[in-house]
Amino acid sequence: MFAQKFKQILTTRDIRNDILFVLGIFVIFRVLAHIPVPGIDVSGLQAFFNSNQILGLLNILTGGGLENFSVVMLGVGPYITSSIIFQLLGMIVPQLEEMQKESEQGRQKIGQWTRLATVPFALIQAYGTIVFLQRAGTAGGVSLLGSITLVQMAMVMTVVTAGTLFLMWLGELASERKVGNGISLLIFAGIVAGLPTALLRVFSTYDASQLINVILFVIIALLTVAGVVFITEGQRNIPVTYAKFARGGSSGGGVHSHLPLRVNQAGVIPIIFAISIVLFPPLIAQFFTESSVMFLRQAAFAIIDIFNPNGILYAIIYFLLVFAFTYFYTAVIFKPDQIAENLQRQGGFIPGIRPGHETSHYLSQVSNRILLAGALFLGIIAILPIILQQVTGTNLIIGGTSLLIVVSVVIETVKQINSQLIMRDYERF
Repeated sequence: MFAQKFKQILTTRDIRNDILFVLGIFVIFRVLAHIPVPGIDVSGLQAFFNSNQILGLLNILTGGGLENFSVVMLGVGPYITSSIIFQLLGMIVPQLEEMQKESEQGRQKIGQWTRLATVPFALIQAYGTIVFLQRAGTAGGVSLLGSITLVQMAMVMTVVTAGTLFLMWLGELASERKVGNGISLLIFAGIVAGLPTALLRVFSTYDASQLINVILFVIIALLTVAGVVFITEGQRNIPVTYAKFARGGSSGGGVHSHLPLRVNQAGVIPIIFAISIVLFPPLIAQFFTESSVMFLRQAAFAIIDIFNPNGILYAIIYFLLVFAFTYFYTAVIFKPDQIAENLQRQGGFIPGIRPGHETSHYLSQVSNRILLAGALFLGIIAILPIILQQVTGTNLIIGGTSLLIVVSVVIETVKQINSQLIMRDYERF
């Protein structure tokens, strides 16, 4: 079956060219990730990122661009931040909600605003990253980035903002090819590109005493992939029946269908939210570690200690944030009232449930029940590297969040390619 599909892809010129185009974008992205920003000494960054779980994850998502201090060191992070903010604004601002639902022109306008908002987000994130790395620690008594002048700061912010905008453009070009979401594919490329280096680092220090840990990691990785596929594809099918109707001499309706409710409706967005929150307190605390006020200095060191990425307290906070944001973001994107209203308009109903308010209440109850499993799963996936480090004393080669992104992107890409093949078969038929 796989060989037949692969042969069909190779013999279908449009799909083959689209896949080659996306692969070309991957190559451009990888080249840019190894071009450092001029005038910055990055000799101490790699060891620093390897010792920090969260910064290590951010570095993986940028394909190593952050530890290389490359021109694309921010990746597509600012664009994702802008997209999330406009999604949340769509929940709060009625005009934006109407634009998202009713008009294609309105959605295009929101997309344009999202791109424009990426610029200030990229500038702010570039400045925050530089300041954080300057204050985060020292390598041999020297600041990780050394001394940066105001002109250098402005140049770095401009260059990395341009790099983010260029990646955003590449991602949109990839999305137009209908073989996957371009932004997700770029994140996927960054994660996969970092895997060989991580494997090489593990096996370069390998000895026989680590055999048990290696076997344990392989088993956990396989179980994690299986769990990600199970949860990502898991859904509760709500039966829906459409009432029969007669119009003139013809009749219609009476169709039995289902409404799928996914176990993990929020994807990896809750983890991204949680990362943003847990990075913020230690980032602010870094500015007060050298304060002349004793109380502020002690409070800063206490906060840094609490948010130590390898600590148990940090893992608990991280887990709770992911769990809470899963419910929050699902509440933003899942609208049972709107679904119930649409079903009622179309003459559809859930057997045994009255249309309208009762249908909305029933959908909310079912969603909250199955969401419990999704929220627990996302929380465990997020803190999996920390748990393994506490148990084995060794870092996981690729974290659960990275596996979740990789598997989700692969599933979505395969589905889109398969739909393209089916469409072309139908056209030939």
